[in-house]
Amino acid sequence: MTEAGVLLVDKPSGWTSHDVVARCRRLAGTRRVGHAGTLDPMATGLLVLGVNQGTKLLTFFVGCDKTYSGTIRLGQSTLTDDAEGEVTASAGAAGVSDSQIDAAIGDLSGAIQQVPSAVSAIKVKGERSYVRARKGEDVALPARPVTVRRFEVLDRRTHQIGDTVVIDLDVVVEVSSGTYVRALARDLGAALHTGGHLTSLRREGVGHLDLARSAPLAELEDAYEQGRPLPLVSLPEAAAELLPTRMLTAEETAHVRHGRRLPSRPERLDPVAAIGPDGDLVAVIDESRSMIRSHVVFPTGEQS
Repeated sequence: MTEAGVLLVDKPSGWTSHDVVARCRRLAGTRRVGHAGTLDPMATGLLVLGVNQGTKLLTFFVGCDKTYSGTIRLGQSTLTDDAEGEVTASAGAAGVSDSQIDAAIGDLSGAIQQVPSAVSAIKVKGERSYVRARKGEDVALPARPVTVRRFEVLDRRTHQIGDTVVIDLDVVVEVSSGTYVRALARDLGAALHTGGHLTSLRREGVGHLDLARSAPLAELEDAYEQGRPLPLVSLPEAAAELLPTRMLTAEETAHVRHGRRLPSRPERLDPVAAIGPDGDLVAVIDESRSMIRSHVVFPTGEQS
């Protein structure tokens, strides 16, 4: 059976995140595989998976900033705010200037209030919003605060689809957790009175982890067929990239693993990765008070 760690997968288009988890459970030979944030079936790119004890780290990845590249089409709206939904309006984007686009992007940057896409997985009275929306219900979700740290246009192309003039914008965005890039496309189109939706989306990074370190699913399957191990990021390495660290002595390690209290050093608001003298990840700890508390503890002998 595969040991513990974090697996970075380049998700293919057409697969749900659950599909990828199910396949990687088979490749890893364990049911203990989970992901740190879904990607829509249309989207590709970095999916962070935890394997065995690595699943305990996933909650700390969920809150990381995300980086995406993609294409926004101005001039058409769709039911799902992306290319998978039927076109619901074709206002066209003829006459929209670069300066108007740049100004509208500026208004969608920084700390903003965003209404999630109606086809999101948010539950409304016990049922997923996308289920209600696809039944034809009018779903009204409340706005939530998000942060758009970067919203940059890399290329702009104007062309015609039937009688409709559209503008395709190749963009890169860096956003806080919980931000819907589909909703950015929708809101940009609304601000310009053209309508807008995503035609492609690729997740390039999660926190400090980037797509260049991931493996395509097909490559992982080839490794499995050839008897090679999965390219896991070890628990200590993954935790150290994600969190500030505190090095523990052997005595402190024993205290943490047995649930005994230690003084915080210094008091920090973020979770901290506690690393033992042998280099193993001992725990993720809370140092926000005078004495530490453990969020999660990692047993010995189960790390890769």
